[in-house]
Amino acid sequence: MMSHGECSILLVEDDPNDIFLIERAFRRANLKHSIHVVKDGDEAVMYLEGQGCYIERENYPLPALILLDLKLPRRSGLEVLEWLKQQPLLKRIPVVVLTSSRENIDIDRAYDMGVNSYLIKPVAFNALLEMMQALDSYWLQFNQYPSVYFS
Repeated sequence: MMSHGECSILLVEDDPNDIFLIERAFRRANLKHSIHVVKDGDEAVMYLEGQGCYIERENYPLPALILLDLKLPRRSGLEVLEWLKQQPLLKRIPVVVLTSSRENIDIDRAYDMGVNSYLIKPVAFNALLEMMQALDSYWLQFNQYPSVYFS
């Protein structure tokens, strides 16, 4: 079982600027979680399956939370979500979409496919910082984890 101390987060994001800002917001908020970044949908699937360079679970642990952008190269965020929700144990990992798309069609499709939360990336850094603190409080401190973590 996972403790509520330090958790692993999988950030699926292709924009280097957004990656930098999200990591900076976590550091600024003194959140001690390890963030593993993958930059496209195929890489996200490889990470979650523990394939290729992600085979060592000690270095690439299953995440307590997935932050998923929708607009990704190779396999879109919605395609990653669709794949994930077909996996017997991995489908239990909470997924928060973090995107710039305010399109109702994207929001509705994400919820139809089982996303846990849908957030719009804030433009201002302080708003991002607040969002990451709220995300930490809710998903990584108060939330109860499902059984997905292999021993």
